[in-house]
Amino acid sequence: MRYRPAPPPRSARDQRRRLPIWRRQALVLTVLVALLGGGTSAALAQPAPPPPNPSDDELQRSRDSVSRRADEVGRLSAQLAELDSRTDDLQAALAAQRETAEAALVDLQVAQDAATAAARRADAARIATQAASVAIDQARARLDEFVTATYQQGIDIGPLGLLTDSTSPEDLVARAEFNDLIARSQLAAQDGLERARVDKANADSAARAALEDARAREAEARTAKAAADAAFAAAEGAAREQAEQLAAVAATRADVQRRLDAAESADAGLRQQRARFDDWQRRLAREQAARERADRDAAAGRVAAGTPRGGAPAVHGGSAGVQRVIDRALSQIGVQYVWGGGTGRGPSTGIPDGLGSPLNLIGFDCSGLMLYAFSGAAVSLPRVARNQYNAGRKVPISEIRPGDMVFYKNGSAPIHHVALYIGNGQMIEAPYTGASVRVVPLRTRGLLPEATRVL
Repeated sequence: MRYRPAPPPRSARDQRRRLPIWRRQALVLTVLVALLGGGTSAALAQPAPPPPNPSDDELQRSRDSVSRRADEVGRLSAQLAELDSRTDDLQAALAAQRETAEAALVDLQVAQDAATAAARRADAARIATQAASVAIDQARARLDEFVTATYQQGIDIGPLGLLTDSTSPEDLVARAEFNDLIARSQLAAQDGLERARVDKANADSAARAALEDARAREAEARTAKAAADAAFAAAEGAAREQAEQLAAVAATRADVQRRLDAAESADAGLRQQRARFDDWQRRLAREQAARERADRDAAAGRVAAGTPRGGAPAVHGGSAGVQRVIDRALSQIGVQYVWGGGTGRGPSTGIPDGLGSPLNLIGFDCSGLMLYAFSGAAVSLPRVARNQYNAGRKVPISEIRPGDMVFYKNGSAPIHHVALYIGNGQMIEAPYTGASVRVVPLRTRGLLPEATRVL
């Protein structure tokens, strides 16, 4: 029992006034019985003790405690909101690092393709050089054969030989024709040798140029490979660092949540308010999930049937192409986020995120979802968000309409996120690792002032 200092002495009248009515009535009855019983009060039955009666000070302290807890609830709620904002910033910074790494990967692929093509050209030039060398050898062999034959047979193809060796006018004409044939053959052999030498010189020049180009392309590919490796190393390092920071934030948040729960549990009224709020949140979540399932199933049905939205509300308005783009995106609601996942054909295996996630996850990242949605309208988009921003016409955010792509960036960092505006102040997105494709209100934090319109 807690010690309480004795109250200051009061008069008998004051003490009687502070007693409850039932207690004063019992005291009067006891006195009357004692007076009437002539001193036999020992046999009188004593009244039951009263229940605890908190004093005015205790009641005030209880009210003050509730007030202090209510203030703490407000302070902790504000702290939780700040932690949520910090988590969003960390996710945005990580997404920017990953976009940079993926863009470097695209550059590497382009450089490798160019190096492969240059190598093929160098191989073709080398084959041409080899063919020219063979042609020279063959032409030289023919000329050598002609000279050898002329020497071995002792044929005099000069004018003196024609006159001295001929035996008749007919023999002279025949010898002249034969000498002319030999002269033409000799000229042809010499001309073939010269052409073969020219062809080889040209082939050698082309081969050297192709080889130099191949070496340059290979150097570019090595540079791009180094840039991609550095970008991926930076992304993985950033992922680990961000994971540590997010773990610290999560631990702080958990501690704050425990204190918030304790503060709410201390007062029944606040606990009831939280219960009503939780019920409301769960009801809203169920309704939202039901709406999303209905939208997803309806959109999937329209995509499978190849028909645009018919008789739908104006919330998703626009042309049939825009409606098909929106339907294809809506049909993927609930598909998990996978960094680097998604093609024009649907969800796909992504890129390992450096956080120990399984390597065989299939899903979409933000730009992959756009690839799939717009492929339904025969629109081919670049792979990463920052390149998709430049894939169409820019329109002010105040003039956006369904089918426009909206983009996000964090401060001076590059663009790290893209979503599809579907009308009625809503957008569909593949947000971040651990989440799924979802429909949410259009966020304004980090939103670029211009959207991109391709339809």
